[in-house]
Amino acid sequence: MTKKELQHLFESFSSKRIAVVGDVMLDKYIFGKVERISPEAPVPVIDVSSQSFRLGGAANVAANIRSIGATALLFGVVGDDDDGAILASRLNGDGLSADFLVTEHSRPTTAKTRVIAQNHHIVRIDSETRKPISSATERAMFELLAEHVTSLDAIIFEDYNKGVLTTSLIKKILALAQKHRVPVTVDPKKDNFFEYKRATVFKPNLKEISDALGRKFSNTDADATLACQMLQKKIKAENIVLTRSEKGMTIYNGEAEHIPSLALEVADVSGAGDTVIATLTVGMTAGLDALTAAKLANVAAGVVCAEVGAVAVDKAKLFSACLNYFAKQPLTS
Repeated sequence: MTKKELQHLFESFSSKRIAVVGDVMLDKYIFGKVERISPEAPVPVIDVSSQSFRLGGAANVAANIRSIGATALLFGVVGDDDDGAILASRLNGDGLSADFLVTEHSRPTTAKTRVIAQNHHIVRIDSETRKPISSATERAMFELLAEHVTSLDAIIFEDYNKGVLTTSLIKKILALAQKHRVPVTVDPKKDNFFEYKRATVFKPNLKEISDALGRKFSNTDADATLACQMLQKKIKAENIVLTRSEKGMTIYNGEAEHIPSLALEVADVSGAGDTVIATLTVGMTAGLDALTAAKLANVAAGVVCAEVGAVAVDKAKLFSACLNYFAKQPLTS
């Protein structure tokens, strides 16, 4: 892929509109130093130096889409609380709209607080519920999505099993996407794993596929291929993209291709999966085949793993990394 071809590809992202549907989260980070142990209990005392709020879960997927130049429409559920207000503010600050979020007063906004000292993750505190959303909330979400489906180039399901993606909502959205011929990509979790049948791309990680199939797969190419073959019989996806941590990815669509990881400096893997599904989906809407789009996503994952915390991939850094990676590879579209 030449520099000119890569520039054309990245420029084409701006015309793409992608819906992200699923569990939105607020990521809170508390940074500080540990210099003593508490006299009250054998635990470290954190002297706080700074705090920050970031987009997590489906919101981080949307942020990645926005960061590389495409338009993201974020459909999810928040509570009527301070965390929901902070999340909406962060969305607006990152050039995303909170207009497609439905407020459910009986549930909290999903929030995860991470305490980090001297670049070490000390503890994580979760505020959330996993109860299914109400039928009224589900109906409101679906109606919002249906209003915009004809303008979409793809739909991403971002499932963290927090109760937003119910079985009935998944089926309704899949039927809607099929009716309007909108490609669907899926970042699954265990509870709804086999509900996403006939997706364009289904992207589990090795633990998720092992848990779902009830069989422990080792992180070898042979086991990765076998896992994809077994899963394909159940869900009939056009493409399976199996993420394998330090071993990279396996792409399966009848045949398996193994892509080695490009993460040379790993500061934090938080949010890498979000970056992968976002970049892969944008790449496919821009005309790349699943394998080439997965390679693009693999490069993006390598870029974000060098950052601390869940952050959106930087477009300039991604372009530079892609220019190096694809320099001797043909552009497939």
